[in-house]
Amino acid sequence: MRFFLLLGISFALSSNSGGLDYQPKIAPANFQPGVDHRYFPLRPGTRRRYAATIFGEKFEREIVVARATKTILGVRCTVVHDLTTSKGKLGEDTYDYYAQDKEGNVWYFGEATTEMRPLGPSSAGSWEAGLKGALPGIVMPAQVKPGPAFRQDYLANWVEEMGQIMALGETVQVPAGTFPDCIRIREWSLLESGTETRWYAPGIGFVRSEMLGEIVLLVSVGHE
Repeated sequence: MRFFLLLGISFALSSNSGGLDYQPKIAPANFQPGVDHRYFPLRPGTRRRYAATIFGEKFEREIVVARATKTILGVRCTVVHDLTTSKGKLGEDTYDYYAQDKEGNVWYFGEATTEMRPLGPSSAGSWEAGLKGALPGIVMPAQVKPGPAFRQDYLANWVEEMGQIMALGETVQVPAGTFPDCIRIREWSLLESGTETRWYAPGIGFVRSEMLGEIVLLVSVGHE
């Protein structure tokens, strides 16, 4: 059993997912307005464009930090709109919800997603903290250093994603430029095989990801 303590929010995570005891205490007063983490900044009006290649097929991805907010479990969350297209056709349309506590940890409170499938649109990947037993998790710890894994979200047998900071001070080159002092995070699901490696640059956020058959690269970033 490993114990975590973040913002006075304590929970235990068993190494055996079948023995999970995860009940984060979310107190709205412990959260700040907006998200300004150095490696996960969500300034409203920011627009990031990415080029993705998935098993040889090219996709365009656009992530926009909305000026709107959504209140979940009493916490005012920043809304992020994530669109994936291929040859002008929509592949996935997602709204993600994030909030930062006063210690600096960035929490993930859910997503509303629509995926275009051969039989029609599907919202099967959607979830929201507080509904049907879903719980928020931390996507970016306040203390950026290699250490134990952290739970990013939890809805039993639906979304059970983990993250772990693996390295600091890496330099990443993508079409948008060369970014020094990046952190590398390994992410995976307890419900599926495979892992994803992500790099985050200071003042920018997500700049690159790699997993089997897939690579995503930051092309541009701007503000509206």
